Amino acid sequence: MSKRALLILAVVAALALGGGAWLYWRHDGAEGTDTLTLYGDVDIREAQPAFNDSGTIVTILAQEGASVKRGDLLATLDDSRYADALAQAKGQTENLRQALAKLVAGSRPEEIAQAKATMDALQTTYMNDEATYKRYADLAASNAGTVQQRDDAKAAFESVRQQYEAARQAYVLAVEGPRVEDVAAARAAYQAAEAATALAQRQFDDTRLYAPSDGVVEDRILEPGDMASPATPVLTMALLDPLWVRAYAPESELGRIRLGMKASVTADSYPGRTYDGWIGYISPTAEFTPKAVETPELRTALVYQLRVYVCDARGELRLGMPATVRIDLTQPAEAPRPGCGAGDAAAR
Repeated sequence: MSKRALLILAVVAALALGGGAWLYWRHDGAEGTDTLTLYGDVDIREAQPAFNDSGTIVTILAQEGASVKRGDLLATLDDSRYADALAQAKGQTENLRQALAKLVAGSRPEEIAQAKATMDALQTTYMNDEATYKRYADLAASNAGTVQQRDDAKAAFESVRQQYEAARQAYVLAVEGPRVEDVAAARAAYQAAEAATALAQRQFDDTRLYAPSDGVVEDRILEPGDMASPATPVLTMALLDPLWVRAYAPESELGRIRLGMKASVTADSYPGRTYDGWIGYISPTAEFTPKAVETPELRTALVYQLRVYVCDARGELRLGMPATVRIDLTQPAEAPRPGCGAGDAAAR
């Protein structure tokens, strides 16, 4: 066979192969059909939780492959110095709380009664010494008494008068209670102590690392004895909710799909099993067909990324697993947007 004939046969075969691939790509999504079939991979989000403080790791409770729930304890730091600081802050706060309570409550009835009794006793002594002083003053004026007796009586009278005035002021203060300014200052000090206690509590709590969401531990990055910091992740977690299939649709099919449309998803790993899903995201921008799904004939085709969220109650779908998405194009436009509820049949 001549070289010219071989070349012609090769060109015809290439055209036939390319045309067959194009028809396969367009078959399920062509105008007039009721089902759009797309191909993609299972995708999920990952998280790398880290401590919010620095310190030495004491324990890591989660192992690779373990399923964890939101709020589960994953790891702990050495908390000895944080525990001491928290205890000190709590003690100071309690001390200031009691001082504020004492000022707010004011004087006790017994304290007021005691102050009044002291004032009354000194008043009696004061009045008696005043009368004695006046007597000696009259005697000294008529030369019946000495000047020394008069001066001694006056000194005693002045002394007890000062004591009585101090007792009277103490009684008035006991009745009126503490000053408003003193109460305000004590309250401010107590509030500052409360804030310091809250900070110490937060620092103590930061020695515990909790799961940010439901998921599966993929990798332990650090181990007990390592120094942790906010910039160093301790674990890598696969977050199983939400879970979606990343697929791509050609521009010619965008007019036939919309957000919220129901979809069915199948995976090669579980033949005959179908998972419920719905279109949760349609990319607003085009991109070239990804290497994972393109064929030689479609390398220059522009497509739009879709996220088809999947209900997987059994936890069977894994990151990167190939999946097939089928969308019924006859769905009514007013159909409610689906979701994965507690009572949904997530997998059939």
